Amino acid sequence: MILAKLAYKSLLNRRASVLLTLFTIAISVMLLLSIERVRIDAKSSFSNTISGTDLIVGARTGDIQLLLSSVFRIGHTNNGVSWKSYEYITSQRGVKWSIPISLGDSHKGQAVLGTTLDYFSHYRFAKKQSLTFNKGHPFAAINEVVLGSEVANKLGYKLNDSIVISHGMGNTSFHHHDDNPFKIVGILNPTGTPVDKTLHIPLAAIDLIHGGSSPAHAEHEKHNDLTGHPKQITAFLMGFNSPLYTLQIRRNINQYKPEALLGIMPTVTLKELWEMLAIVEKILLLFSAVVVLVSLLGMLTTLLANLSQRRRELAILRSVGARPWHLFTLISIESLLTTLLGCLVGSALYYLVIFSASGYLQSHAGISVNITMLSYYELGLIGVIMAAGFIIGLIPATRAYFYSLSDGMSIKA
Repeated sequence: MILAKLAYKSLLNRRASVLLTLFTIAISVMLLLSIERVRIDAKSSFSNTISGTDLIVGARTGDIQLLLSSVFRIGHTNNGVSWKSYEYITSQRGVKWSIPISLGDSHKGQAVLGTTLDYFSHYRFAKKQSLTFNKGHPFAAINEVVLGSEVANKLGYKLNDSIVISHGMGNTSFHHHDDNPFKIVGILNPTGTPVDKTLHIPLAAIDLIHGGSSPAHAEHEKHNDLTGHPKQITAFLMGFNSPLYTLQIRRNINQYKPEALLGIMPTVTLKELWEMLAIVEKILLLFSAVVVLVSLLGMLTTLLANLSQRRRELAILRSVGARPWHLFTLISIESLLTTLLGCLVGSALYYLVIFSASGYLQSHAGISVNITMLSYYELGLIGVIMAAGFIIGLIPATRAYFYSLSDGMSIKA
């Protein structure tokens, strides 16, 4: 206890250099924990985007490209799926449900998705959670739109507001469909997925706003048909009665003669995506580890530099009865206290950064960051840093141990 108090007062006496060392350790701990949390939550957010969907079908392209474009609204496919092929494939035995989706339009940078009412009934996210409404209800007419939660919050929309859809994805809109405004009839609850940043309109409305229907036909569709008969769609999602049907129909789709189609299993493709990104995860972890190592080496340098200046202080302690192992323990405690305080400050900075950046990550990257207590893995990382700090502190502690009383007392002021 006496040595601990002495170590604490010694650190206070050298607070300028100690604070600098403490700050570098804190920054490295904050960086390590932040990268690790974003990595885990990014993986979780991607995995939770779609659940309970057995197959995604689109024009033949790469598996990952089809997944990103149809589910995550990242990139786009050059070709679509003909409506005739969609009807044929979804009429096969074993198909439980299907959701056609049509992309290519936007509203103030937010994606517009044309679909059917089956989207609200069968689309699942996270652990097979259904879409629920915060306000309103699903579209019931061809000129109605349902907003994701983030679209409504970001653009300040409420029920019964009127909006105009634009042709073109993202912030690049080539034409505004002013002659076909849509009325907001529903706002979905947050999901932490791209659904929050999407506007949902009837599939028949896609054909209407692109000139595929006459006004008289549109009036008829407004009350009767929300699906229509589009020439093609971007992709469609499927659910089956049995996994056996999934494998069989997937093989048939990939060998489909009338047009080049591709069927992918979302869970398998997500696994492939993360395997492809595994090298990035390792690089981020290595980068964090290097930053931590540099900060600990900085602490070692500071301790060794201070040790040369403290030889008289250590000699005086020896002269009043301190033994070599006392000096060894004193220096070890100082390094351990510095590392501990650095980890505590770093953890506090980590929560501050995560809390401040969570909204930005959600809105710009689609990553839902969970602000929770440190996990056992994260506590383990801090434990490793503490152990590394203690081990590094043994180097100057060992040098102090071998300083002799006569060597210390012979130093001239």
